[in-house]
Amino acid sequence: MTDTRKVKVACVGAGYFSQFHYESWSRMADVDLLASCDLELEKAKATGVSAYTDLSEMLTACEPDILDVILPPTGHVETIKTALSHGIKWLICQKPFCPSLEQAEELIAMADAENATIIIHENFRFQPWFRAIKSVLDRGGIGTPLQATFRLRPGDGQGPNAYLDRQPYFQKMPKLLVHETGVHYIDTFRFMFGAPSSVYADLRKINPVIAGEDAGHVLLNYENGMSTLIDGNRCLDHAADNLRRTMGEALIEGTEGTLTLAGDGSVSLRAFGQQEIQVVRPADTWDGFGGDCVHALQSHVISGFLSGTPIENVAQEYLEVLRTEKAVYASNEAGKKIMLDKK
Repeated sequence: MTDTRKVKVACVGAGYFSQFHYESWSRMADVDLLASCDLELEKAKATGVSAYTDLSEMLTACEPDILDVILPPTGHVETIKTALSHGIKWLICQKPFCPSLEQAEELIAMADAENATIIIHENFRFQPWFRAIKSVLDRGGIGTPLQATFRLRPGDGQGPNAYLDRQPYFQKMPKLLVHETGVHYIDTFRFMFGAPSSVYADLRKINPVIAGEDAGHVLLNYENGMSTLIDGNRCLDHAADNLRRTMGEALIEGTEGTLTLAGDGSVSLRAFGQQEIQVVRPADTWDGFGGDCVHALQSHVISGFLSGTPIENVAQEYLEVLRTEKAVYASNEAGKKIMLDKK
């Protein structure tokens, strides 16, 4: 049975990226956005809802149905433990989920014990161009997929001021390219092609002012012979009016055709052996982040909350992404392919 009441939502975190969360919640007719919590009260006030600096105080006062955790990984563990102690049963948590796989597993066990649901805010798979590509794949539009490449080229990583105007904590993250950004494409390829069977990674740091890696290649192989490549370099750009629209370019190649994602968000299809190009999806016109993927994800969660429809990227499933990420760094450290355990 469909629930017709408004869903009470509160948020913790009011940094740069949170603007997309708050804006999305504010335009949902079936959501009552109650409050914001942040260590800096002025940031919480700037969201336009009731402002708090103490999470427990906010949860006691508001009793939200859903807590949206919009924090860097270092803030996830204590925040979610606090929420669970207040009886919160639905949580959305920004990626990358927790600083380590072990901490993520601990939180999931705690949530399971409380019959609580954690959904990871992995929004790239909700970008409209990836949904369009998945639709073509599902109808066999390129035959049997054999190879996919995503060239991550946001062009924001050069010089001493890299990332400072938007997400300055990027400079201090000991793991950057894969842990912060590459997980998007590990998950998106999982969405398209399923679980990989092995990984090989070659990572490096180009900009000396940052702590983590900012370039490299991650090769994922699959038991059916498929392979995917994440070719990332945050110091380089791609052809786009907005470098953060798609963050790069992609090719998905199959026995009967090739799909191409351009920097403007358009998707095209060329049949094998042909030169004619078919437009699958035109260039994107959304001025905000990632083709309005944040709103698509949050709407998906509200649908699941109200109607019981299946939810993508619950935390238990997302552990597969974290295990793959851990194997990426292990592969880079060892200089060899790492086989992934089946779960």
